[in-house]
Amino acid sequence: MSVASKLSAGIPQSLIDELEAEGGIFVEDILHGLAHLPKITQVQPRRAVLAMPEYHPPLAGRSALRLDFNENTFAPSPRVFAALQKLTSEGLTIYPERQPAERIVAEHFGLAPEQVMLTNGVDEAIHLLACAFLDEGDEALVCTPSFFMYDVSISMMTSGLRRVQADDTLTFPFERFLAAITPRTKLIIVASPNNPTGATVSREHLLAIAAAAPQAVLMVDEAYFHFHGETTMPDAGKIPNLLVARTFSKAYGLANLRVGMLAGDARLIGFLHKVSSPYNVNGVALAVLPEALADEDYLQWYVAQVRAGRDRVEAALDELGVRYWKSAANFILMDIGPRHKEFVAAMRVHGVLLRDRSADPGCDGYVRITIGVEDHVTRGIAALRTSLAEINWTPAESRAAHGESEGAPEYE
Repeated sequence: MSVASKLSAGIPQSLIDELEAEGGIFVEDILHGLAHLPKITQVQPRRAVLAMPEYHPPLAGRSALRLDFNENTFAPSPRVFAALQKLTSEGLTIYPERQPAERIVAEHFGLAPEQVMLTNGVDEAIHLLACAFLDEGDEALVCTPSFFMYDVSISMMTSGLRRVQADDTLTFPFERFLAAITPRTKLIIVASPNNPTGATVSREHLLAIAAAAPQAVLMVDEAYFHFHGETTMPDAGKIPNLLVARTFSKAYGLANLRVGMLAGDARLIGFLHKVSSPYNVNGVALAVLPEALADEDYLQWYVAQVRAGRDRVEAALDELGVRYWKSAANFILMDIGPRHKEFVAAMRVHGVLLRDRSADPGCDGYVRITIGVEDHVTRGIAALRTSLAEINWTPAESRAAHGESEGAPEYE
C-alpha cells in the first residue's frame, strides 16, 4: 500500500494532538501541510489488515453434487456416526480437552504427544505459524498457484511475502524456489500434493529446502497425502525446522467439524501452543476423531474409490480433448479457456458444482473438478460430456491451443 493511499484514509486526531504537544519549530508547517487531509473519525485496523487479501469462498447454494471443494463427497466412517450418537447433552456444556485426542493422534503416527498439535483445520495451523514466527520485515516463501490462505495469514503479519510462480507445466519449480530463499526467510510453506495443480514435491527436495533455510520453519502441507502416498511425516521431530500439516477434512470426511494437525519438533509446537486458544478444537470433533483414525478399512476404501475415479476422469478428458494436468490428489485441473465461466454455469445447470480457478496466478481459463466415489464420478463425467456439447466447446478453445501460456517470473 502506498503512502498516499494510507494517508487517504485520514489523519488520526491522536497523532495531531501528539504533534501539537511535542512542539518544535516545524510543527506549524507540518500541520499546515496536513490540513487538507481528513481527520479519522472511525476505528481503523492495522495497516497490514487494510493491505492483506481477503478469501471469498463461493459457498452459496451448494445443493448440487459437490465436485468443487475437494471434500469427501460421500461420508465419514460409520464409526464416526456411532461416536456422535454417544454424545450427551451435559457433554456439550464442558470446555473441550484437546490433549487426550492429541495423545491418540501422536500414537497413531508414532510420535510423542508433545510433537503433535490439533488445530481448527489446517487453516488455523497456517494462521498460528504466521503469528508465531513472522515479524514485519521477515520474508515468507510460497509457490504459486497454491492455497490462497497462505497469502492471507502471511500478509496479516508481514509485507515480505515472496511468491515463486510455477511455469505452464505447473510442476514445482525447485531450483527457482531454492534461489528465492534469503537470510530474511523465516517461514516456507510447500503443499504436496498441491492445490489446485495436483503436483507433488519429492521428499528429497523438501528436505533440501529445510536444510537450505535452517533459520526458517518449513511447513509441508499434506492435506491430500492419502491420494498420493509419499510423506515427510517420518521426518517430523527429526528435522528441527520441519512441521507437517495434515487435515481430517478430505479423506476422513470431517470438513464440517474443522480439525487438522501439525506434527514436528516439540520446541516449535510449544511456540504454537503459546499463540493458540486452549479450546481451539471443538469437543464434537475431538470425540469422533479417534474413531475416524481407527477405521483404516473405511479410509482405504474411500481412497481406492478416488484413485479409480481419477483414472476414469482422466480417460474421459482424453476422449473429449480437454487438456489437464496429472494429479496426485482428489481433483483434476482442466484447461477450458476463455469460456470457463460458461462451462461452470452449464455444469451447475446439470447438477454438478465445479471450482473455477481462473483467478489463481497462471490459471486463467482453468477449472478444477473434485473426484469422489464411483457414482459421483459417473454423474460428473456425464455432466462434463453434456455441458461441453451444449456450449459447443472445442479443444481449440483451450488456453494452450491459443498459445496463451505465460512464462514464469523468477519470483515476486
